[in-house]
Amino acid sequence: MPAVEDSEKPSYKPSVKTTDNQRPFLGYGLGLRHEYYDTILEQSPAVDWFEIISENYMVDGGKPLYYLDAIRERYPVVMHGVSMSIGGTDPLDKDYLKQLKQLAERVEPAWISDHLCWTGQGGHNLHDLMPLPYNEEAIKHVVERVRQVQDYLGRQILLENVSSYVTYRHSQMTEWEFYSAIAEEADCLMLLDINNIYVSAVNHNFDPHEYLYNVPSQRVRQFHLAGHEDHGDYIIDTHDHPVADPVWTLYSEALAHFGPVSSMIERDDNFPPFEELMQELQQVRDIGQRILEPRAAQTK
Repeated sequence: MPAVEDSEKPSYKPSVKTTDNQRPFLGYGLGLRHEYYDTILEQSPAVDWFEIISENYMVDGGKPLYYLDAIRERYPVVMHGVSMSIGGTDPLDKDYLKQLKQLAERVEPAWISDHLCWTGQGGHNLHDLMPLPYNEEAIKHVVERVRQVQDYLGRQILLENVSSYVTYRHSQMTEWEFYSAIAEEADCLMLLDINNIYVSAVNHNFDPHEYLYNVPSQRVRQFHLAGHEDHGDYIIDTHDHPVADPVWTLYSEALAHFGPVSSMIERDDNFPPFEELMQELQQVRDIGQRILEPRAAQTK
């Protein structure tokens, strides 16, 4: 495990800003993955913040927590879960929520997020993010479960839109109407995955711009960017490619519409050299500066 003396650490120091609408703006970040632990500690790269997968650190000790603690000393961190199954019909997992709360007390994250989906049934985890039917019954069910989680954690959570490949006959509304209703009624926040919006738009033949312009702006706290596999008539969200051009375009439009929103890149497979990932992060930063700086100047 590397140890870097204080005198050897680069001077880059992230900061947290607050936008005019009181949305905290962390800047431009990356998903924290073990492939890059040593590089991050050795180089202290110019990353504004990191997002951790909560379940990777819900352990009693060992290397994951060692590295997390060391990186947390230098960077803001947010927690992102994949197993809450907020839309599932099994009872909420009390042991899971207890571990999640303990991790939050250790990490002191800027916020905690999970996915608007279900992940299993009858105690069996599918290790996938399954979409929900978009109807009033599902809204009522999810809202009650979000309220329970928020009461237990003592904070609002963010819910992320998932990519989808199937639809339900019982759906009665659009995905963005469903998502917005849950956020408003449960008083939770939104993590908009720009890649997932694009993937689902292609797969289900809807306009991604209509999605962006019809969710409540004041609820949006974070953006995800990631790569996908394009198979022509359908797209699969894989997180193993660079961000695609249409997603960059949609991200630019999202920033123009919502203003400053903390943005990050997810990479979960086919990991490039860290320098390449930093170059891609610079694209995120460049787009943000190009769109947000003139906007900020107009409001002065």
